[in-house]
Amino acid sequence: MSAMREIRLHDTRTGGLLPLRPRDSGKVGIYACGPTVYSRIHIGNARPFVLFSLMKRFLESEGLAVTLVVNVTDVNDKIYDAARAQDRPSAELAVEMTAFYRADTDALGLGRPDHEPLASETIGLIVEYIQTLIDSGHAYAAGGDVFFRVRSDSDYGSLSHRRIEEMGLESHPPEDKEGFDRKEDPLDFALWKAHKPGEDTVWESPWGAGRPGWHIECSAMAESLLGVGFDIHGGGSDLLFPHHENEAAQTRTARGEELAQIWMHNGMIQFTGEKMAKSVGNIAPLHEVIERYGRDCVVMYLISGHYRQPLAYSPSELEDADRRVYRIRDALRRLDQGEPSPPGMARHREAFFDALANDFNTPTALASLFEWVREANRRGGGVGDADLRGMLAVLGLEALTPLETVGETTAIDSEAMLLLSQREQARRARDFQTADRIREELHAKGYEIRDGLDGAELIFSSSQ
Repeated sequence: MSAMREIRLHDTRTGGLLPLRPRDSGKVGIYACGPTVYSRIHIGNARPFVLFSLMKRFLESEGLAVTLVVNVTDVNDKIYDAARAQDRPSAELAVEMTAFYRADTDALGLGRPDHEPLASETIGLIVEYIQTLIDSGHAYAAGGDVFFRVRSDSDYGSLSHRRIEEMGLESHPPEDKEGFDRKEDPLDFALWKAHKPGEDTVWESPWGAGRPGWHIECSAMAESLLGVGFDIHGGGSDLLFPHHENEAAQTRTARGEELAQIWMHNGMIQFTGEKMAKSVGNIAPLHEVIERYGRDCVVMYLISGHYRQPLAYSPSELEDADRRVYRIRDALRRLDQGEPSPPGMARHREAFFDALANDFNTPTALASLFEWVREANRRGGGVGDADLRGMLAVLGLEALTPLETVGETTAIDSEAMLLLSQREQARRARDFQTADRIREELHAKGYEIRDGLDGAELIFSSSQ
């Protein structure tokens, strides 16, 4: 086995690329902030899930043992608000939306994280964490609440590169603006919140009945499974401040060391020029996007841009991803299945993995993959698919099938085949209303179109 590549990742705190130096030799711990489960997730929530699932695959391909932890925030103000609007128990809503989250991300076909802790199941450690902060003078109890003394941490702001003197309350989420009359400093944030009327979940604590604040939940969940000083902490750039800043401050002051060695932040998915967010209503639910485009297309779309940059969401972007998937499947039908690839093509494979080692640069890696495809096409025959399959496995696309082997077309009547052809034409013309209507018509005839891992993929059986 060749020597492992040096893997360098962009660290938000330092603003530069840092070599990955595992705390424990040969092992890497990753914690990525997961969703707050008050509604079904959108395509933007899927970006960090895909990023860190694929990063785990890449690191494992380099010979490292990886533990991936993605939490579920199931105790939060947003959940209370959503449940109240639906006139239902918040715990019931959280359980239902957690199940939807798992089903929707299962449809991505990338497997599950190694651990998926729930905030509601980490209350004991959270209470211990808060007590440590109080005992060390970094937090204080006030009227049933407990607040973190922001100015007690001399490094506060170092992760997000903000000066504490310039911080305004407008940059804090609403839950951090509560309890002004009980705070020593307006910038202080809640670690524990006293029980309020209308909140139907509650836990006992030394400071009275209540529930944890958002930020302390992640510090506790991360430490419970990975310890302190683990290798990579990830999440969306919208979480950098104040959520991750507060996480870092809590652990630094409670434990005397940094929570994580490298902090990675992915860019937002943008819809009509704005970040995709449930709060503004410009969302594309993940399950609907997968149903329309197929999981292979969705995964390809999510890796089409560098993870640190914003990613535009539009039909044309998904169609571009669709065409890339088609090109790979078209190439696969010309390759010798299960056979080694020519040594002379290995440079493309090496360039692919080098790109991933350089801050997980998936666009550059994809360019190398398609260089491999182009050379394979030029060679015209006698090319084994091993190199391509190895690259696809790291990208979560290992199940792609050659075009000519897709579907049991002989079992489908000619009328259904005609409808499939019309649906393909509508999709390529970006007439999604017609494409959806045809899909429903096929469904009524007893057929189900699958554009991903399961079932017949007939969308590409028509002429191109």
